[in-house]
Amino acid sequence: MQVTAHHELFTLRDLLRYAVSQFNASNLSFGHGSDNAWDEAAYLLLHTLHLPLDTLEPFMDARVLPEERERFLTLIARRMEERVPAAYLTGEAWLQGHRFVVDQRVIVPRSPISELLSDGLSPWIANPDEVEFVLDLCTGSGCLAVLAALAFENAQVDAVDVSEHALEVADQNIELSGLDGRITTHRSDLFDQLPLCEYQLIVCNPPYVNNHSMEALPPEYRHEPTMALAGGEDGMDLVRRLLSAAPNFMAPEGILVLEIGNEYENFIAAFPTLEPVWLSTANTEDQILLLTREQLAS
Repeated sequence: MQVTAHHELFTLRDLLRYAVSQFNASNLSFGHGSDNAWDEAAYLLLHTLHLPLDTLEPFMDARVLPEERERFLTLIARRMEERVPAAYLTGEAWLQGHRFVVDQRVIVPRSPISELLSDGLSPWIANPDEVEFVLDLCTGSGCLAVLAALAFENAQVDAVDVSEHALEVADQNIELSGLDGRITTHRSDLFDQLPLCEYQLIVCNPPYVNNHSMEALPPEYRHEPTMALAGGEDGMDLVRRLLSAAPNFMAPEGILVLEIGNEYENFIAAFPTLEPVWLSTANTEDQILLLTREQLAS
């Protein structure tokens, strides 16, 4: 569209309609905080105009200033031309109502484990106040570590990643959360450099995308760190190491909550004798599993 035509966009309603049309015409892929063009366009518009993210309706017919319009149009142009996830454009992502700082050093926070943590992993953890030690493996942005510290108020949380660049982002989020006294980051390849501890809860959102699926990923996902996504031929390379070593770091009644995304069939093929509990969330089935120390040790 020519610049002169942009001058016909006067209100938030005009800009939102235009962005949704452009996003749909561009065949964008979603899944980094929103799953459709409308929600993503609304988020980018409200963010650009420094408006509360949950109050679109009162402002729909408010007129925008020319510089506000151009700032928004520049942002959605980048979204379409570069196929950059919205979170990298804004430098933030929201998970369970909490804001996290993000950039391309980490994958965009979106793990459905967050939903389970917001419920204190009930009923699998009977008394959240009795949880003393929690481990978040492959912490990335630190989002699950922060949510775990909020869910289990008496727990010390260790947040582990092999990437020092990811841990720089995690440290930012931990400081912003005000929980830096209760969350400690460690650079470690899974458990390899981690001091021994008996964790009552381990959560992990590891790289699990199989090679075939990696090759088919939409451009948006290719902006994320490959090492945080790629799980080898069947997606289970890191999961095998994790399940083998985990019992050494679990309390006798400890549990492991593991995300495997769309790799259910590959998980079953790789671990045919394990019988995990499959945990459901609002939008997922057979993507998160729970195993006890007893199961893993046997």
